[in-house]
Amino acid sequence: MIRFELDEPLQGLEVYCVGGAVRDDLLGIAHDDRDWVIVGATSEKMRERGFRPVGRDFPVFLHPHTHEEYALARTERKSGHGYTGFEVHAAPEVTLEEDLARRDLTINAMAQDSSGQRVDPFRGVEDCRSGTLRHVSTAFVEDPLRILRTARFLARFRPRGFAVADETMALMKTMVAEGEVAHLVAERVWQEIERTLGEPDSAAFFELLQQCGALDVLMPALAEVLDVGLARMSAAETPMARWALLTADLPHEALASLCERYRVPGEWRDRALMVVRSRALLSSSPDADQVLAWAQAMDAWRRQARLDEVLVMLATGDFGLPVTLLADALDRARRISPQSLMAQGYQGAELGRMIDVERRRAIECALAPA
Repeated sequence: MIRFELDEPLQGLEVYCVGGAVRDDLLGIAHDDRDWVIVGATSEKMRERGFRPVGRDFPVFLHPHTHEEYALARTERKSGHGYTGFEVHAAPEVTLEEDLARRDLTINAMAQDSSGQRVDPFRGVEDCRSGTLRHVSTAFVEDPLRILRTARFLARFRPRGFAVADETMALMKTMVAEGEVAHLVAERVWQEIERTLGEPDSAAFFELLQQCGALDVLMPALAEVLDVGLARMSAAETPMARWALLTADLPHEALASLCERYRVPGEWRDRALMVVRSRALLSSSPDADQVLAWAQAMDAWRRQARLDEVLVMLATGDFGLPVTLLADALDRARRISPQSLMAQGYQGAELGRMIDVERRRAIECALAPA
């Protein structure tokens, strides 16, 4: 049971720990972060107690000593499209239940006070115990980001037996049909994807988006190859490798466009594109010329660590490429010393040509049958 003490700046205030910490405590999951809500206070009262305002869209304050964030209880009213189209109302008369009612899922709409008393107006405890991801109210349809959040929570909790409630799935399909998903901001979509790729069951996220129709809106090219992508990424150990293998069956241009649309970080984009390009440049039985051209295209001589990561991804994705043989060929080619060739009198363009000749010879030796 979560317990906390009210220090001097919080004395006399109605303070609650809300959301994920309460949920995780109930599920027996370790947690570090806590979210706080204060009921019955004003911004002026918070400033008088030394709290520093930091919220731009709604009143959030930093504790003068711990620097934790405390939000005033608030309600929201839909005023436009997307997850930003809301008018926020924070006032002393807003109740805790009204604040919890604006949250996405019942398992995230619980609170506890300083004595450990749990507040659960939407039966979140019951849904935690039954393993159900259920929307709090029909206001769920007002924010399309909640589809992605629900999918991310499924990726986190499906190994624990959680599933999405039928009525919540129906609401998500309605949201997609009404066009709300198209208004999602690219950066927020990628933020949810990146966080999801670190969850225990990342596949659940994309499967749910496909089931409700959102994937066809957000990533139609990926929707066409999703099954094979999910199969490939199942053995990947890092989030970046999961992204690269999930998208490995997309055409190069389609993948580049997808990464540009969602502003995928450069490192993630490069690795994924290198996997796709490697598949295009290499056959299951490559010759020395093919491997040399591939290595040059991958900038193998200057970016060894990056290409080594890609080799691991190629092995994990089971593309039918001789990864061990390729790694050995690269290792031999990297041992070619430009300084040694310069000592033999090669310079300029002739030096570059001889480096390629020697690297090709080293690769050919590696590829030769034992």
